[in-house]
Amino acid sequence: MDTPPLAPGLYIVATPIGNLGDITARAADVIARCDVIACEDTRVTGKLLNHLGIRKAMRRYDDHASAEVRERLLGEMAEKSVVLVSDAGTPLISDPGYRLVREARERGLAVTSLPGPSALTVALTLAGLPTDRFLFAGFLPSKDKARGDVLAELAATPATLVFYETGPRLVASLTAMAQHLPGRELAVARELTKLHEECRSGTPEELIAHYTAHPPKGEIVLLAGPPPEPAAPQADDVDALLRAALAQASPSQAAGQVAKAHGLDRKALYARAMALKAEP
Repeated sequence: MDTPPLAPGLYIVATPIGNLGDITARAADVIARCDVIACEDTRVTGKLLNHLGIRKAMRRYDDHASAEVRERLLGEMAEKSVVLVSDAGTPLISDPGYRLVREARERGLAVTSLPGPSALTVALTLAGLPTDRFLFAGFLPSKDKARGDVLAELAATPATLVFYETGPRLVASLTAMAQHLPGRELAVARELTKLHEECRSGTPEELIAHYTAHPPKGEIVLLAGPPPEPAAPQADDVDALLRAALAQASPSQAAGQVAKAHGLDRKALYARAMALKAEP
């Protein structure tokens, strides 16, 4: 029985990052039923279509595509179903597409996103680093100073940091992390879902030594664990903090300031502040 055509609009479809078996049944169905596929590289997407036994019209679309190319796709969406894919993984995650999605939404065109493979989430689940809070920052800059500036800016972020990286630049990025994220646990996730998949954890120095001796190949996700929790101040330190705050604030305000800055119990600090205030 013939399947019905898709409704007009834009369909954002995640594709495998290495193992073609990771294509979802829903993604394969939408690709089979769509009218047009917008892709970064027709040769790469062509391999996926051959694997699926599907032939479709393809349009090249990436971040360098002209406004005319984007306008043509938007015009087609009004009457046809247009699938957007990247070379691998989920479109728009450090891949082209957000301008197309934004303009489609502004014009009231239907936009549907199909969940699927993403190197970001695969690496997070493999690395064994905290995942309750993470910050994805795309690719680090290639220049040393710019790379260092980004890491210095993010160093205090209370979250696992996640970057995409390439093999030739990995050691330089690890070296910058040794300087700007000292003592942090790092993880290098490489060739995810492929034959030579690897996830290696360690300090920056340990990973620099390993990848200097074994130059890496393939696509890489580089992760840094969150900064360590600051040590709780000792009793004498708490008194000093409270006295400094009491010089310009009431006991209640002083307790609130110190509690917020150091994650301490406000009620206990207030009681201590009152005692300090009462001292001769």
